[in-house]
Amino acid sequence: MEVADPSGQFGVADLLPPVEDADEPVTGHGDIEQELAELKGRIDPQDEDPAVMIAIAVATYLAFRRDEIDRDPQDLLRLAARAEYDGKPPDIVRAWLEEQGVEI
Repeated sequence: MEVADPSGQFGVADLLPPVEDADEPVTGHGDIEQELAELKGRIDPQDEDPAVMIAIAVATYLAFRRDEIDRDPQDLLRLAARAEYDGKPPDIVRAWLEEQGVEI
């Protein structure tokens, strides 16, 4: 969460309560990508919060690339956005990333 919302001013904190008590590792989920997409849909169904969108992108990326967890936050945001949006994030996400100093 801190990578996508270090200031705490976006809706990213709303993503935590539904999953914070989960005991199983990410590898124990049948379709983690679908589960994360459903979680995003409950929190930001209209894709209006770019921090929530990128937080889900980062979580999805790390679910498949757990070896990348210690990467520099800007690198992680860039890699997750490229993976999630095939290198072409929506304008709202691109603008948010630019505000964070992340170049796609």
